[in-house]
Amino acid sequence: MSKRLLSLSLCLAFGSALATPTAIIHTTKGDITVELDEDKAPATVANFRRYAEDNFYNGTIFHRVIPGFMIQGGGHTADLREKPPREPIANEAHNGLKNARGTIAMARTSDPHSATSQFFINLVDNDALNPGGADSYGYAVFGKVTSGMNVVDAIAKVPTEKRPPHANVPAETITIQSVEILPEKTKEAKQK
Repeated sequence: MSKRLLSLSLCLAFGSALATPTAIIHTTKGDITVELDEDKAPATVANFRRYAEDNFYNGTIFHRVIPGFMIQGGGHTADLREKPPREPIANEAHNGLKNARGTIAMARTSDPHSATSQFFINLVDNDALNPGGADSYGYAVFGKVTSGMNVVDAIAKVPTEKRPPHANVPAETITIQSVEILPEKTKEAKQK
């Protein structure tokens, strides 16, 4: 067997054992564990990880909560000051992942390629946010909650208020204390 063929065989054999990154979003309401889909949203996961590893999310809040829709955070401090983000990333919404209940996706403006640090967690299946929905480009899903949906639902129940120019701001400040990226385990190890 040639070296090239052997190398390819090893890559294919170990490809299914590649690591799946996991993040824990530590909040004042509890922890939310998210499995990040690096295979289908590599640039988005890399962006989220970098913000987390740079401690950017520490002290940001969930600043937009809409029951029956989603909770959004990762960009504003408790006084609603927006933290200066890095450059926007390309939108990976066409990756086959759907905005279903419990998925995490990138928030953005009307420009499809404007996502920076802010993310949201879907409270319901939000088909309108998928490519071809209400916004034809769609919102990039990059993972799913694997534990802590009770925390997400608790955040969704907090009464909200208007704090111009913002609407749907939780009356109780819900702080993201940190986002911890866990040491990676292989997919095979997780299945055992």
